[in-house]
Amino acid sequence: MDTVLVTGGLGRSGRWIVDRLANDYDVVCVDLSQPGFEVSERPSIDFRAADLTDRGETFDLVSELDPDGVVHWAALPSPTRHAGGRVFETNTMATYNVLVAAARQHAKIVWASSESAYGFPFARETTLPDELPITEDHPLRPEDPYGTSKVVGEEIAKMVVRRYDVPVASIRPSWIQYPGEYACRDREDLRENRPLSALDLDAGVGNFWSYVDVRDVASLVATALDIGVAGHEAFHAVAAENYLDVATLDAVEERFGALPDDCNVEGEASALSTAKADRMLDWRPSHSWRDAVDESVAEPDLLAD
Repeated sequence: MDTVLVTGGLGRSGRWIVDRLANDYDVVCVDLSQPGFEVSERPSIDFRAADLTDRGETFDLVSELDPDGVVHWAALPSPTRHAGGRVFETNTMATYNVLVAAARQHAKIVWASSESAYGFPFARETTLPDELPITEDHPLRPEDPYGTSKVVGEEIAKMVVRRYDVPVASIRPSWIQYPGEYACRDREDLRENRPLSALDLDAGVGNFWSYVDVRDVASLVATALDIGVAGHEAFHAVAAENYLDVATLDAVEERFGALPDDCNVEGEASALSTAKADRMLDWRPSHSWRDAVDESVAEPDLLAD
């Protein structure tokens, strides 16, 4: 089988990606730590420890493994949990090192960008988007170190495409949720089925109440890796509908008092479009909060078969 290197593979969402890819590839899971002498019962999963902000260490590792594909999922995920400079420097340096090392080996690349690249989630004041639904062509206007690191990461992706002629897919996930643990629905106003006027629409407005199930994230990563793209392409990883259980445009208008001029969202459809992934990769999200919020699914154990 082909070999795929997954960075951040021991992280909360990364392990779902490793688990999914291990069905079709030999996967090397790279993180800051690894299980030591403990060996996975799954022969298709191996582990390595590396500091991806260290260029020499990263280049040596990727050169040694010579993978057919690289999924770069390692990052500091929020500007509110670490110092902003540390978030920006860690994410941009790791992305540069991994993507350049992968491109030098002529590997397919899929990596974790973010909806935060648009600038809405961590903005001082969230404003209306230029369009609804938001497409991957919407301007990127972050004002925080995390979102900015993702914009820089996408520029790095475009650079390696130009220099090394490799395919790179930038995945922009929405707020990732886990079966049986849907934080987006863990609110009194949503549990009590209040009318729109009684909902706390300030909560979640940063991504216009969108989300995505981690299994759909893993599915999109696998699909992008399998199919590949020509050059660089960005794709939304997002559920088909919002998590409010009300019409999306009604919620936007209630919160902002207006709608964008360019506006075409039906019912509860997500404010982030997945039409591009559908068109180019034949991918569509398959999980909804309505089923997954109480679903019992064990997290992947990468050591056990």
